[in-house]
Amino acid sequence: MRPEKQKRQPEAERPETMSAPPARRATINDIARLANVSKKTVSRVINRSPLVTEETRERVSAIIREHGYEPDPQARGLAFRRSFLIGLVYDNPNAQFVVTMQQGLLDGVRGSGFELVVHPCNRQSDTLVNDVRAFAQRQKLYGVVLLPPISENNALTAMLDELGCRYVRVASAVLDVPSKLVISNDQIGTAEAARHLAALGHKRIGLIEGPVGFRSRIERREGFEAGLAEHDLKLAKECCVDGAYTFDSGIEGARKLLSLKNRPTAIFACNDEMAAGVYQVAREMGLSIPEDLSIVGFDDTPMSARLWPPLTTIRWPIVEMGRSAAAKLLDGAESEAEVPEAKLIVRNSTSPPKR
Repeated sequence: MRPEKQKRQPEAERPETMSAPPARRATINDIARLANVSKKTVSRVINRSPLVTEETRERVSAIIREHGYEPDPQARGLAFRRSFLIGLVYDNPNAQFVVTMQQGLLDGVRGSGFELVVHPCNRQSDTLVNDVRAFAQRQKLYGVVLLPPISENNALTAMLDELGCRYVRVASAVLDVPSKLVISNDQIGTAEAARHLAALGHKRIGLIEGPVGFRSRIERREGFEAGLAEHDLKLAKECCVDGAYTFDSGIEGARKLLSLKNRPTAIFACNDEMAAGVYQVAREMGLSIPEDLSIVGFDDTPMSARLWPPLTTIRWPIVEMGRSAAAKLLDGAESEAEVPEAKLIVRNSTSPPKR
């Protein structure tokens, strides 16, 4: 009887050819467990959220480094069902404001994996809401930042809610819940401008307003009038003219004001672009700044320090507002992020009026 042949072990099962299973990659759940925090906290550390304490940030970051954890962009995208894109939607004639806001937003998303997509639009178009809807769907936007006056459109925000697309409004008044709003506090700055001119002794003051239909036009005028009232002063009706936040509208407004028989000794233009237009008209008319005419602007854009003489203006914390808007989109902050108040920057374009 022949001995039974030993069954040959399959090649794949031979001990000498078996390899150790690959080490399992750490997950966000592992990091949260080891750090004794929630998954949300780990996500905030990864996204560099300001809502995490420094101690927690350092502890979680150390564990992430120790275990070589790297977020999977595809997995994160599937979880959110969105791309890692944030849209900036605007229709604002003040180009410098838009550019500076972009800077703040880019600062706010830096290191988070999110990118910014810019979308100019026409606020007066009948298809505005549908156009923005198509933009959000096409790009699969994670969220949207709305600049004034687009931010004042409730039909637009209702549509974004319907899509499940996050949004944050940048506005000059309370238009929404804190987690969806960054307020610019325009009245604080314009009241300070009025106090400054009144304290210098100006009594007849001109105002070049913002565009009709902009909430900022209302807020800035109300703030300016409140500041004048503290000195028992009022704006004369003929000393208030329309503007459009553009250089050309500043020229047009200045010509109207400086052609008055009893022309103002000071002009407050509701942004720096229009203030630059006032400079040009003053030069054309042979008026000296600030001896014959004091000028105040609003925004403190780079041009304000480059005009001659340098422009007294309201410093608007646009970069900080952009950072705050980004933080609210990424973190869902339920309270107002700290944004510095607007403040007066006094330069050489204002002085007491001639006696």
